[in-house]
Amino acid sequence: MTRTRFVTAKAAMRFSAPVLALAVLAGPAAAEKLSGKALQAFISGKRIYLAVPLGGEIPLTYRHGGTVDGTGEAAGLGRYMTPKDKGRWWVSGDRLCQTWQQWYDGKTFCFTVTRLADDRIRWVRDDGRSGVARLR
Repeated sequence: MTRTRFVTAKAAMRFSAPVLALAVLAGPAAAEKLSGKALQAFISGKRIYLAVPLGGEIPLTYRHGGTVDGTGEAAGLGRYMTPKDKGRWWVSGDRLCQTWQQWYDGKTFCFTVTRLADDRIRWVRDDGRSGVARLR
C-alpha cells in the first residue's frame, strides 16, 4: 500500500523560505553573455559610457546602421588622442567588433559582452583588456 504524504502550507513555507531568501539576495540573473542577433539587437541604438583610468567617461554611440561615434572631450583626452572619431561596428559570432577611422590606428578590435544588472556591461577585448561600462 502506497502512503501519500501531504505537505501543509506552513511546512512548505519553512522549506522554501531559505531558497526564496537566496534568490532575493542573488537578485535577477547576475550576468548574461550576449552573442549573435541578441548582441546586435542589444547594442544597436545604445550609448555606452566607457570609464577611463584618469576619471571621466568616453561615450560611444552605436547607431542602427553599423556606425559608431565616440568622443573623449568630456574625459579630457584631447591632448592624448583625437577627441572625436567615427567608425564601424558589427557582430561576428559571439563578439562585438569595431574599427575606428583614427583611434587605435584603425585597427579592428573585437569584444565579448556580458550584460550585467543595473544597465551595465562587462567587456573583454580580444587582447585581454577588460572593463565595465554603463549604458543608456
